[in-house]
Amino acid sequence: MKIRLLSFLLSIGLVTVISPLANAKQITSSPTSVPPETLLLTQAGRSVIDFEDLTLSPNSFYNGSDGAGGFTSRGAFFSNSYNPTYQSWSGWSYSNTTDTTTPGFTNQYSAITGGGFDGPNSNYGVAFTFNPGDAYINLPTGKTPKSIRITNTTYAVQSMLNGDQFAKKFGGVSGNDPDFFLLTITGLNNANQVVGTVNFYLADYRFTDNSQDYILTQWQRINLSGLSGATKLSFMLTSSDNGPYGMNTPAYFAADYLEVVPLP
Repeated sequence: MKIRLLSFLLSIGLVTVISPLANAKQITSSPTSVPPETLLLTQAGRSVIDFEDLTLSPNSFYNGSDGAGGFTSRGAFFSNSYNPTYQSWSGWSYSNTTDTTTPGFTNQYSAITGGGFDGPNSNYGVAFTFNPGDAYINLPTGKTPKSIRITNTTYAVQSMLNGDQFAKKFGGVSGNDPDFFLLTITGLNNANQVVGTVNFYLADYRFTDNSQDYILTQWQRINLSGLSGATKLSFMLTSSDNGPYGMNTPAYFAADYLEVVPLP
C-alpha cells in the first residue's frame, strides 16, 4: 500500500495556459523526487486515478494488442484503438518503462521523468493522439475532474531537442524559431456538450529571451476545476512544426494522478 501525502490545491477557475518553469536547454532525466509510497485521499469524495491498479511486469507496457478497445483504472475508462495489421495503436496505453535517453519511435512508451508521479517503476498513462479525440477518458460514474499530472515522453523530448528524420529541432538553427507543443484538454458533459477547455504548453520557444524557452521534463499539475461538470475528457496536441500529412512533432504525452471529485 503506497503511502504518500498528496496536497490538493483548493484553487478554482479555468486554467487557460500554464507555462512551467523548466528550461528546455537543461534537460533532466531524473523523475520528480517523491516519497516511495502514496496515500490516495478520498476526503469529500475525492479520489485519484493513478494506474497502480493495473498489472505490469517491470519495464513494460500495455498498448491494446489484445484488442480490448481500452482499459479501466479505478473506474475511469481510457480509450485505445489497436491495428493488428500494422501493430500500431492510438489513444491510451499504460507503462512503467524508465528510458529517458533513447530517441525515436522504439521508445514511445517512456515518460521523460523515468517513471510515474510516484517515482521510478510506478505506472503511468501514455497517450498517442495524432488526431483530435484519439485519446479520451470517460470518468468514473458521478465524478468530474479536479486536476491531472502531465509530462512529455522521451520520444517527444528528444525529437524537439535535437530534431529527427520527420521533425525539426525546436528553435531552429538560430534558436529563435517561435516553436511550441500544445496540449488542449476538452471537458464534455453527459450530453456530449463542451463544458470548457484547458490549454497547457508541453514546450514553448516563443519567448523573446531564448533563455526562457523550455521543454517540460517534470510532472506538472494542471488545474481542471474549470471543467467542473464534465464527465469525459478529450485530448488534442498541436505544434508549430507541421507538414503535408499533419503534425511532425511526435504526438505523445504522459499522464498520471487524475484527481476527480463528485459532480456538482
